[in-house]
Amino acid sequence: LARFMFNVKVDYPQLEEEERILTSTTSGEKAEVRKVLSAKSILYLQKQITQIEVAPLMINYIARLVRATRPGDGASPQFIKDLVDWGAGPRAGQYLIQGARAVAAMDGRAAVSFDDVRHVAIPVLRHRLSVNFQAQAEGMASEDIVTRLLAEVPEPSIPKYQGA
Repeated sequence: LARFMFNVKVDYPQLEEEERILTSTTSGEKAEVRKVLSAKSILYLQKQITQIEVAPLMINYIARLVRATRPGDGASPQFIKDLVDWGAGPRAGQYLIQGARAVAAMDGRAAVSFDDVRHVAIPVLRHRLSVNFQAQAEGMASEDIVTRLLAEVPEPSIPKYQGA
């Protein structure tokens, strides 16, 4: 699972949606497939995403967030030590950056924000944490752990300009 960037949970469809699915997939009609982007366009867009700025403060935040998922890390909160068997590896940080860049790009911004990181944190991290029996007994899932981490790992403060 760690090689997948996101773990996206899709719930069951509503009744009307399920009826459309059943109708369209059992009617014998072929779905029309249309080309939306050329291979060249896709490669261009992928390159553009890498140009979205990720400030050093953001990298620091992402690294601290990922490290905080590891029960053996001295800086991880006590609840991680109590409720998690193993946490996320470096790939999680890479995917947090890539996902946050994509969110910023879709929003038309040239730089990643803390909100962008929070937006992708659960789908990036949920399958990279293993909650232990204690967490399960308390009814906690990995999503709950990530949500709590987002609340407890502080964003780095931006140094104030001192002027010349």
